[in-house]
Amino acid sequence: MIDSEQLERITRSIPFLQDADPELLQDFQQHAFLARIPTGKDIFLEGDQVEALALLISGVVRVYNIGATGREITLYRFGLGDSCILSANAIFNQQNFPAIATVEEEAVAVMIPSDIFRDWVNQHALWRNFIINLLSQRLSSLMAVIDELAFQRMDTRIAALLVTRARLENPIHITHQEIASELGSSREVISRILEDFKRQGLIKTFRGIVEILDPEALNNNAHL
Repeated sequence: MIDSEQLERITRSIPFLQDADPELLQDFQQHAFLARIPTGKDIFLEGDQVEALALLISGVVRVYNIGATGREITLYRFGLGDSCILSANAIFNQQNFPAIATVEEEAVAVMIPSDIFRDWVNQHALWRNFIINLLSQRLSSLMAVIDELAFQRMDTRIAALLVTRARLENPIHITHQEIASELGSSREVISRILEDFKRQGLIKTFRGIVEILDPEALNNNAHL
């Protein structure tokens, strides 16, 4: 159950609730609950039954798959005010979770039990529209991942990843294995391409660190 003080914090983090009618807010307070989830905790493993939908009010969760060869591929991340589309889909269709969801940054989540989730879709237009918009937005991001895997060269994808991360920090604290897991490749392939970037004078690498020396040229590489 959510108390009034918690509801005020949640409403600031999940904007659609600001337009909720009293009935939905009352249902929200009665049936939702807060959970604090530590860094490194697996929220779902492949094959798990989804008992509740998590709406994040802080933290970051990474959703990924592991192939038969052991390689990882990041499907998407979700954070403040967002949720996991695969969880929602599993609840809709009463199926098991098809991937792995792991907390990257300690998270606080509003948990909506699965049966309540389905009831609200039928009862509350605002909740239904929120879920439909969530499905639509995440489908677009998943299509972008598929496009990258199918049609973009690995050096282009690595360059794009480094350019994006460099907007937040440079040098970037990331290992070759983490890049491989992010992009669904092998560490050996990543290391070879990073060596090529080094020879071109685009980056420097240290243990667990990549420093961007020529952001413009690397950005051009990312858009080949």
